[in-house]
Amino acid sequence: MKTKLLTLLFISSAILTTFAQKKDYINKEGWTNIGKFTFLFNQSAFSNWASGGDNTIAGNATVNYTLNFKKEKFIWNNKLIANYGLTKSENTDFPKKTNDGVMINTMIGYDAENNWFYSFFINFKTQFTKGYKYKKVDGVETRTLYTEFMSPGYVLVGPGMLWEKSKDLKINLAPATSKFVYVNPDLTLPNEGYFGVEEGERLRYEIGFSASLIYKFKIMDNITMDNALAFFSNYIDNPQNVDVNYLMDIDMKVNKYFTANFLFQTVYDNNAYGGFQMREVIGIGINYNFEHSSQKI
Repeated sequence: MKTKLLTLLFISSAILTTFAQKKDYINKEGWTNIGKFTFLFNQSAFSNWASGGDNTIAGNATVNYTLNFKKEKFIWNNKLIANYGLTKSENTDFPKKTNDGVMINTMIGYDAENNWFYSFFINFKTQFTKGYKYKKVDGVETRTLYTEFMSPGYVLVGPGMLWEKSKDLKINLAPATSKFVYVNPDLTLPNEGYFGVEEGERLRYEIGFSASLIYKFKIMDNITMDNALAFFSNYIDNPQNVDVNYLMDIDMKVNKYFTANFLFQTVYDNNAYGGFQMREVIGIGINYNFEHSSQKI
């Protein structure tokens, strides 16, 4: 487990170095880039503690990177969010993921008027590593493979209208969005029980209406909140079952290199689970910000 966490830290450092180098590489007119790298680590240890407790060790790495271009009436916005985390308790046989995902969003726009843009977007989401379902049988923990890279993998693409009040407040409406759900056919289940994909199939296609909101603001001088909210309704199959994905990320800057971070996410996707999924990650760790803005054309 410690080896995996050290590997996670090494990979995270490599990613950090890559982004830091890119800051100089994209020094061209019209481009703006801003990014944040965070590594959170926590450990709990007990020895003869009367109240009891489990020894645990955990680590979580996140990269949040934005690369935008603007020239006259044309804009091109790009966003990458990647995160991965592991935890291990002495009373479990396997390390378990606390975080695992990558999201890439790219959008082009052409100025209409009054902060509105004709837009076209592509959104991609999946996870890095295998995910398991766990259970204990006669005190022995077992696991069954349930998800992996590109199972599921989501691609949404479509034209729409973007309202961009500022770089921190954006709303995109796309009434003709195509949604592709990719899976490993060997993992599918009867009755479309695996992310809505039929048993033995690799792909599910949907067409519907999507909307997304990005809103970032300062709570205090050293505390910022990022909000990302997305909706999708399938026109063909149960349009009332609207997919919802909300992510809130609160950063409290301690100093140049250390930050306290609280992340909360809730997801509703009736094809994956018949209720709201929720997760939260909180911790104090290493933080690195990098930003560059060039003169607009």
